[in-house]
Amino acid sequence: MNLRLFPIALLAIVLAACNTHNHDNDTDHDHEHEGEHLEGEPHEHEKELYATYSLSYELFAEADVFVVGEPANILSHFSKLPSFKPIESLPVTAILSVNGNEVRQKLDAPIRKGIYSFDVTPVTAGTGTLKFLIDTAVIAVDQVRVYANHEQAHDAADHEESSMVNKVVFTKEQSWKIDFKTQEVKKQPFGQIIKTVAKIEPDITNEKVMVAKAAGIVLFTDNNLLQGKEVGAGQTLFTITPGGLSENNIAVKIREAKNNFEKAEADYLRKKELVADKIVSEKDFLEAKTTYENSKAVYQNLIANFNEGGQNVTCAISGFVEQVFVTNGQYVEAGQPMISVTQNRSLVLKAYVQQQYSGLLSGIFSANIKTLYDNQSYSFEELNGKILSFGKSVSDDSFLIPVNLQIDNTAGFVQGSLVEVYLKTRTNAQALTVPNTALLEEQGNYFVYVQETPELFEKRLVKTGVTDGVGTEIVSGLTEGERIVSTGAMFIKLAQASGALDPHSGHVH
Repeated sequence: MNLRLFPIALLAIVLAACNTHNHDNDTDHDHEHEGEHLEGEPHEHEKELYATYSLSYELFAEADVFVVGEPANILSHFSKLPSFKPIESLPVTAILSVNGNEVRQKLDAPIRKGIYSFDVTPVTAGTGTLKFLIDTAVIAVDQVRVYANHEQAHDAADHEESSMVNKVVFTKEQSWKIDFKTQEVKKQPFGQIIKTVAKIEPDITNEKVMVAKAAGIVLFTDNNLLQGKEVGAGQTLFTITPGGLSENNIAVKIREAKNNFEKAEADYLRKKELVADKIVSEKDFLEAKTTYENSKAVYQNLIANFNEGGQNVTCAISGFVEQVFVTNGQYVEAGQPMISVTQNRSLVLKAYVQQQYSGLLSGIFSANIKTLYDNQSYSFEELNGKILSFGKSVSDDSFLIPVNLQIDNTAGFVQGSLVEVYLKTRTNAQALTVPNTALLEEQGNYFVYVQETPELFEKRLVKTGVTDGVGTEIVSGLTEGERIVSTGAMFIKLAQASGALDPHSGHVH
């Protein structure tokens, strides 16, 4: 999108509002031409403003009116996208092209972060293109006019003064210092939104419960084995000892299994030699072999998982302790749960919706999640979310329909807590939407800041529709293609309320 922005006369109003561009303490502002305007040389005070956006950069340029044979300064501000932060040290080439004739200048570094000051002398009158080359990117401004003389430039100037009501100047240098972004207003699919609350639960595929493999007394190997503690795979968590119990004593079982194994092994080896001489039958030999293999399997299983001092319960996965089900010194039975460990990488959101939305559930394709404890919103795309299932029936105690979602825990969600969920349904309807961060509320009314140039913004009243937790439908007040402040609108509001700019945040000419 290329924009040649507002009339030359409006610049005088803007410059007056910001004290003809203030300066930093460490950079002198150049006013050497101020007060030297002679009749027939209107270009000394008249400026053209240009703004354009490529995939990687935003350009905002303030240029002298181009007149053949006269040097013209182009004060250019370059911001990286999507961060909207200034470029720092890249070489930039400016090319003014009119009727096939080019004038170019290359600057190896900015005069300040993001700011380049070019001086070009046009050689041909007409309408052309102003291009800037940064690495492999080309940023182009179309419909740039070069005049044959000062009189033509003066006659072509639009002297109609524009109103500054509800408008505020906010310089690029100011916006670079804060978290600030703009975006173009576009129509996009915006279907019915189902707002509900969901409980965050662990994903069972990321959870493991360790159980006792034998009865006995539990002894903790770490007294700090508490909920939330990080544990590693293979780490010993408990020891289960016989504790003097005569029944289900693991030491007795190991000795018994060892004796059975050694007896069966000796019997098998003896009959293996005798069967060749037909002294024992093939049937007796096969029975001895089976007894030997069974006793061997039992014995090896016991010594692999136990010792005569008891059973070591080790962690099956790396993760965090979710819940401890036993206490130190407690007696446990074989198969009893002892501890659950979760990796906390993915989570399941269990939401419930009213029956009136049952016909929409099959059309749910995405969702936005908003935390209740810090009021942060996240899209399904950010969290790699997906719809797992939705209920086909209701329970007697709630009469609500369950909807199950899965997300990656990249935002540090707390298991067991509640979040707001905005379920998004498929639709063919299109609506203008803006990010919720762009909206400012005043006494029940909502406003956005509409960008006229990257340094001039209009406070605009809008009528809002429904929200999906991240964006809000705009019913009236905006037109598709307009650019609004999507992040940092509060800073512009504060600047407007103060009625003055930071005296240390102006341009360098």
